[in-house]
Amino acid sequence: MNSRRSWVIYAVGTFAYLIAVTQRTTLGVAGVMATERFDISASVLSSLAVVQLIVYAGLQIPIGVILDRVGARWLLIAGAALMTIGQLTLAFAPTIGIAILGRVLVGAGDATAFVSVIRLINTWFAGRQVPLLAQWFGNIGQLGQVMSALPFALVLHDFGWSPAFVSAAAASAVALVLIVVAISDASAGGGAESERVESWSDAFKELRRSLRRPGTQLGFWSHYVTQSSGVVFTLLWGYPFMVSALGYDPGLASTLIIVIVLSGMVAGPVLGVLTARYPFRRSNLVIAIVVAMGVAWAAVLAWPGQPPLWLVVLLLMTLGVGGPGSQIGFDFARTFNPRRGLGSATGFVNVGGFLASFVMMFLIGVVLDATNAARIAGGAPSELYALDSFRLAFLVQYVVVGLGVIMLFVSRRRTRRRLAEDEGIQVGPLWVALVEARARRKG
Repeated sequence: MNSRRSWVIYAVGTFAYLIAVTQRTTLGVAGVMATERFDISASVLSSLAVVQLIVYAGLQIPIGVILDRVGARWLLIAGAALMTIGQLTLAFAPTIGIAILGRVLVGAGDATAFVSVIRLINTWFAGRQVPLLAQWFGNIGQLGQVMSALPFALVLHDFGWSPAFVSAAAASAVALVLIVVAISDASAGGGAESERVESWSDAFKELRRSLRRPGTQLGFWSHYVTQSSGVVFTLLWGYPFMVSALGYDPGLASTLIIVIVLSGMVAGPVLGVLTARYPFRRSNLVIAIVVAMGVAWAAVLAWPGQPPLWLVVLLLMTLGVGGPGSQIGFDFARTFNPRRGLGSATGFVNVGGFLASFVMMFLIGVVLDATNAARIAGGAPSELYALDSFRLAFLVQYVVVGLGVIMLFVSRRRTRRRLAEDEGIQVGPLWVALVEARARRKG
């Protein structure tokens, strides 16, 4: 473990994930063009993105079970191949039906990447650096948003739809070759082989055990509440919001998406250190991130008239923290599950943020269509992406995330009770711990 080969596998796995994120987010900058190319409404456009996330989220648990049984290498190979075919399908899709098929294939391929590389990190590395490496892996992977916001967007606007998506498919083909050449499941001494379950029956047993553990459930809800708002913004609705509702130049809007990535890259290592140093306060980090995002959204949506650019940038910086914040959910899965069942536990946790994302993404499209229909019925001209419409539509987030926060507190209470019963570890409220720490310093 922690050998030179470990770092090669880490680098290739991280690159494969970066390309997967690029494929996932290409539709975000192509949303306006997709509306015109296929002559579709906001609801149908949201369905195009939602079906991809439904496939992604729906496959997480099955892929986790397969991962525990066959390992990461073959899953990554299959995923890169599916994304290549999916983007080629989308590049030449003559109708919205064929485009949806392409996004289904992209979603299926994307579904293999994250959980497989997390498994490789836990196989090839050991010690307190594992949470830090997981944070860096997630942060570097999010540079895929930069790839879609800048080079992909440049090709899209200069050369058109088909060349842009063909270039995206070529990137997945490169990742496929690197995976075949460099990735291996077995670390020195055959560690990965000894950690695999021996049969499909055992794999499903591990899944059932993982789902019953309160710590796994806490990871699910942590991922649910932290990741979803940023995903909704970058994957679909952020670009139309900035270009059509706020009137930003497309180049500026694409550049602003990078703020989310850069913010996450700054916050990620900090959260990784805090997660490793204060393992019993990880849920407090999650709650703080959710509160910050809620306040930032409230400021933007309640601002009279058009919100100033500095406030929008502040919102994007806050959303960026949600990305690495969602990694805390996987750290819960890692610490509350045996390594041989980590694939199914990680897959289940990964469902959380994407479940919330596609629900919010679809409901925002429904609200935008409904408000535009009401505007037309009142005699006003059609304006699908009006700022006032987005103000109403984005309020959906408070309902969806609010439910997740309630469940987060429920699962945290059960997890702490289990810790007390099994290991005798009592985790009290944060304010009590802070008062006690202050008293110790004074003493």
